[in-house]
Amino acid sequence: MPSFRRLLLIAPLSLAIAGCGVLYKQPIYQGNLLEKEAVDQLKPGLSKQQVAGLLGTPSVQDPFHAQRWDYSATERTNRRGTTESKTLTLHFENDTLVRWEGDYFPEQDLELARSANRQFGPNLPKEEKGGGRR
Repeated sequence: MPSFRRLLLIAPLSLAIAGCGVLYKQPIYQGNLLEKEAVDQLKPGLSKQQVAGLLGTPSVQDPFHAQRWDYSATERTNRRGTTESKTLTLHFENDTLVRWEGDYFPEQDLELARSANRQFGPNLPKEEKGGGRR
């Protein structure tokens, strides 16, 4: 009988701890992954097509501000759900880059890109060697 009482005490306690996420919550990254090398190549005078080739398409394209692109990213880091948000904003004039401002997650983006195969499996497209994109 004492083992049954112990089981009645341990089982609900274990379920409560596991169910409320006290032990572990996975970090969540959402938005654009920007490579530091690509952001470092930004310079005034680049066309929108060149910028899209470097950074990809922006996560936010405002229809009321066609000359502004926003690359947004968020990261949930702790168990309480605290979210950090960063935005890199690019400003164009006549479809030519004139300035940019804001910030992004360069270290986290690089680490996430390196660990993508381990985290998400081998089904991601592989980069071609020597030829680049086709």
